[in-house]
Amino acid sequence: MSTRTKQKTGSPNEHELQRFNTPSDVEGQVSHPASEDGFGNVEGAEIQYKTCVWWHTGVLMLAENVSLGVLALPQALAVLGIIPSLLCICFLGVIATYTGWLIGEFKLAYPQVQSFPDCGELIAGHIGREVMAAGSVLILIFISGAHILTFTVAMNALTEHGTCTLIFAIVGLIFCFVLGLPRTFKNVSKLSILSCASIIVAVFVAMIGISISKPDAGHILAVRPGIPFVKGLGPVLNIILAYTGHVAFISFQSELADPREFKKALFFEQGITITFYMTISTVIYYYAGPLVTSPALGSASPVVTKVAFGFAIPTIIIAGVVNGSVACKYIYIRMWKGTNVVHQKTIKSLGSWYSICAAFWLVAWILAESVPNFNLLLGLIAALFGSWFSYALPMVMWFYQHKGSWLKNRRMAMWSALNAFLFCVGVAIFALGMWASGHELHNGSGGKVFSCANNWSPVSAAFDRSDDRDIPPLSA
Repeated sequence: MSTRTKQKTGSPNEHELQRFNTPSDVEGQVSHPASEDGFGNVEGAEIQYKTCVWWHTGVLMLAENVSLGVLALPQALAVLGIIPSLLCICFLGVIATYTGWLIGEFKLAYPQVQSFPDCGELIAGHIGREVMAAGSVLILIFISGAHILTFTVAMNALTEHGTCTLIFAIVGLIFCFVLGLPRTFKNVSKLSILSCASIIVAVFVAMIGISISKPDAGHILAVRPGIPFVKGLGPVLNIILAYTGHVAFISFQSELADPREFKKALFFEQGITITFYMTISTVIYYYAGPLVTSPALGSASPVVTKVAFGFAIPTIIIAGVVNGSVACKYIYIRMWKGTNVVHQKTIKSLGSWYSICAAFWLVAWILAESVPNFNLLLGLIAALFGSWFSYALPMVMWFYQHKGSWLKNRRMAMWSALNAFLFCVGVAIFALGMWASGHELHNGSGGKVFSCANNWSPVSAAFDRSDDRDIPPLSA
């Protein structure tokens, strides 16, 4: 392999390069044998997976990221103040873009990986694979459960609690299961276009309605003084949640016809996401002031809120389907690895796929009913999983990819120091976030489980100083 290829892919050492035995193409990129691909030999197969172009993947990533997280961001500005909140949204978004780029480079260097569990096995053997498999599936179950929960919130808002919330949850479960039956991301990406349009229209409807009604226009703070530590952590976790799509990035890249185009999809998605988050959050907070709610659609008048939620229904369902498809695809491919079942349309292949989808969505539904608090569930997902997949694990992948070269020159030493620092940031987010989530659960903020009660009760950001009770020390 040429020196140019080695630098382009960032492969760690000569031993690894010889093991892969990968020739280079005319552009200096790596051209890998089909046998090393995560899907195996697909020549003549009935189901072809590597069919996406970069914009398919970009839309999938948008649908996965720009969904529930944006509904909690305007209140983050009200709690923290506009300056620290916008800095967090921008800074964490830039880090998320960088870590997404690291994931894409790792996939190019090791084309046989098809998911985070494959990366775990490469780095830490069987134990690494199983730990990463459990984490990957769990975060996707949590996110999918959050989408079912949000569906019940939306339906209660639209119908003014027209029926038992459990019935709405079952309806959401059925929708997600049926829409998640396609086996390829190219088919799911067609739904994702609708999902992206849905959340954009819904938020713009709410934003326009709020700017007209002006619930508390102009009453904004640059920095909120004296905010209790736990109250301040909650909004930061909601911002982190808005960038927790990384768990699916390798799976999305694996279905690109040309995996090198992942960078285009990443910068397309992250550029739109960061701009959208900052613009929407600022406008809604400016006009709603401390009365801004979470979900943010509730800050508008009752009529506008219903219209906005009506437009948001597609993204609430489809963005959950995208996450569920990633988890089900991993289980499905692992189940039939080494066989041609995944490429067939037989009773065995379809039956196993449908069974996996049904089991996954049933577990997600149970979770949604077990933690029926919108803000708390989002914060728990960010702390427990987003901190690792979006901010810590990509650094581990970089250190593995460049093992033996961490300190070979000043430039590499600086990159090593930066990535070590960002890894520590991810671990700190996990520790502090779990402490804050545990504190809220201990205080009974989780809500009633498996209840028919109306869960549409938008929470205002207005502070009641009497609520600033003593916060236990971090060591507790």
